[in-house]
Amino acid sequence: MSTAQDLIQQLRLQPHPEGGYYRETYRASLQTTAENGAARNVSTAIYYLLEDNDRSHFHRIQSDELWFFHQGQALEMLLLENGQLTVLALGHDVGRGEMPQAVVPAHTWFGARVKGGVGFALVSCTVAPGFDFADFELADRARLTQEFPEQAAVIEQLT
Repeated sequence: MSTAQDLIQQLRLQPHPEGGYYRETYRASLQTTAENGAARNVSTAIYYLLEDNDRSHFHRIQSDELWFFHQGQALEMLLLENGQLTVLALGHDVGRGEMPQAVVPAHTWFGARVKGGVGFALVSCTVAPGFDFADFELADRARLTQEFPEQAAVIEQLT
């Protein structure tokens, strides 16, 4: 099995502003209009890798995002919606509640981390309408804690 550093090099991954490493692998040539009225590609895709205690810090985008697990340790995805924390496990062990894919609805605050904090997780993410950094919002800890006060501990870990 490859190491995280092998995959970062072989897949030409770069640091991502939310944490971890990524590389865009697909951007549809077809355009659409997003709900905010902006022109967007119909779909985009990336590789994304988290290693050990790396975090995908809480953020949200204006499109649905579909995550696919490829290899490594299970990935915990933490979603804040409707005042509640939902934790999804992305991985290959379906019998233990892990799923090979998961959806993050548009406008949902979410973050991710390697389950257990040891090893790495390699996933892919597709976004439709396609991802644009203009639609990306990194969470502010104080503001997010005010919105979800019962989740202050996990917000502190992922902001």
